[in-house]
Amino acid sequence: MHERSSVGELADRLRRELDRYSPGEKLPSSRVLVERYRVSPVTVSRALAQLAADGLVVTRPGAGAFRARPRTPAAAAGDTSWQEVALSADGAADLVPRSVDAGGVLVSLAAPPPGVIEFNGGYLHPSLQPERAMAAALSRAGRRPGAWGRPPMEGLPELREWFARSIGGAVTAAEVLVTSGGQSALTTALRALAPPGAPVLVESPTYPGMLAIARAAGLRPVPVPVDADGVRPALLADAFRASGARVFVCQPLFQNPTGAVLAPERRGEVLRIAREAGAFVVEDDFVRRLVHEDAGPLPRPLAADDPDGVVVHVCSLTKATSPSFRVSALAARGPVLERLRAIQVVDTFFVPRPLQEATLELVGSPAWPRHLRAISAELRARRDAMTAALRLTLPELALPHVPAGGYHLWLRLPDGGGDTSRAFGSGGEHALTTAALRAGVALTPGRPYFSAEPPAAHLRLSFAAVAGTEEIAEGVRRLRTACDEVLR
Repeated sequence: MHERSSVGELADRLRRELDRYSPGEKLPSSRVLVERYRVSPVTVSRALAQLAADGLVVTRPGAGAFRARPRTPAAAAGDTSWQEVALSADGAADLVPRSVDAGGVLVSLAAPPPGVIEFNGGYLHPSLQPERAMAAALSRAGRRPGAWGRPPMEGLPELREWFARSIGGAVTAAEVLVTSGGQSALTTALRALAPPGAPVLVESPTYPGMLAIARAAGLRPVPVPVDADGVRPALLADAFRASGARVFVCQPLFQNPTGAVLAPERRGEVLRIAREAGAFVVEDDFVRRLVHEDAGPLPRPLAADDPDGVVVHVCSLTKATSPSFRVSALAARGPVLERLRAIQVVDTFFVPRPLQEATLELVGSPAWPRHLRAISAELRARRDAMTAALRLTLPELALPHVPAGGYHLWLRLPDGGGDTSRAFGSGGEHALTTAALRAGVALTPGRPYFSAEPPAAHLRLSFAAVAGTEEIAEGVRRLRTACDEVLR
């Protein structure tokens, strides 16, 4: 049983036993709870923290934990109905109403209940994270002279240089801004490049977090279909002409969710089409460091082959480290760089210097290449285990592409066409996701990945957020149970 499920189970047991104690009465010590329930001190501490967050216990450093006294009745709620008018008033008839919907993002951020297998996760399982290397890097960084002072607004020069070398081509440190995570960098890019009400071209399907950013900024996502070789250039050119858009957001490497890699013959076409349209390409290079062991040489980022400043490049270290290691970079050439810099300064000032110093310590240590090699091998093993289990246990779920990088597979549900007579029908994604949760496995439905009506029902299954290949096999078995429930 992994730590998170142990914490949840202990918190539930303590919650049930609180009636034994009077308000204000002290609970057994942490040592007693460790011995009584045969768990670690960390588990006890986290379980008590959960109860404290729920207002059921009060913890006092050095004294212990006590049952909380009953809360005083809350004051009567005020009338907030006026906010509906305030939040929906755009002030101009030609603006697109903003829709701030985090649902598609929360699917991969929210931790499932204890005992549920996490096929919906968007980050590495704790066993795959370089926790010791990150802790050592943070410790060394904290002792650097000036580590707690104010950094340059654009980021530490050494870190900007490291990102520039990683991108390659003619990109220089002067063209790089250090940012706080890929989501923040994408937000800055879209705010810099498109005014409210403007169209923005997006791959279809695409990352829900980017769609949420666009809609929250009052932008209008316009889909451009993706196939096994990435975005289709002819349709991209048509979309630019039809919409008048000046921005195209894409993931050329191991696209989320399809896993597609933009074909070599399409790379130059995409840049040429954007340049002729007078448009920018926002390149979200989010999982370059999660390449699988059998991938072979990777194509360079589009930014490395772009002398004209068409590409605004986003890359992040978060996916290869930890959800809390939020360090990324924006790279751009020309006047747009100053606009990107200004928006970032207004929004966040700068990335905390200790985190930047820790990043330099981490990527400069021998542990960093070892970590990348280890996750490259492990992700390949997990991908192969999930692919084999799906093909054996759930052959009716179509798997059109097996990627050589990233952390997930993209599956199409049967619709009754072709050779299958077992179809999920309308609402199949929701029905299957709900049934799967009852069976003990959390899935990501495909609908949030489409900015318009989807062509079919899909699922995205992550193999990075689980404990290992045994849990993958058990998760697919539970998914089989859920499918049988929906299809019977």
